[in-house]
Amino acid sequence: MSELLNAVDALLARPDHLPSPEVRARLRKADGLTQEEVAEVFGVTRVAFNRWEVGAAKPRRRHLEAYAHLLRGWATKHPEAAMTTQEPLEDANV
Repeated sequence: MSELLNAVDALLARPDHLPSPEVRARLRKADGLTQEEVAEVFGVTRVAFNRWEVGAAKPRRRHLEAYAHLLRGWATKHPEAAMTTQEPLEDANV
């Protein structure tokens, strides 16, 4: 069973999977950061970062892994901001 859980963890940690744009913005705001502050850390313009956040563009590979890592960290730190408006998984027919 631990092999299966490790495989699931690997799926969850995929560097190319980003939450919805709405969740990305909520996570950043929950941490009290501006787009400009985050863009500066990544070495990109605020406009480029805004395009990542709203889903108009995807970060290049070197930024994508770091951005996904940042979003996961924020989600851990601010779980309420990571919530979506969808129905809970246990209530959904899967």
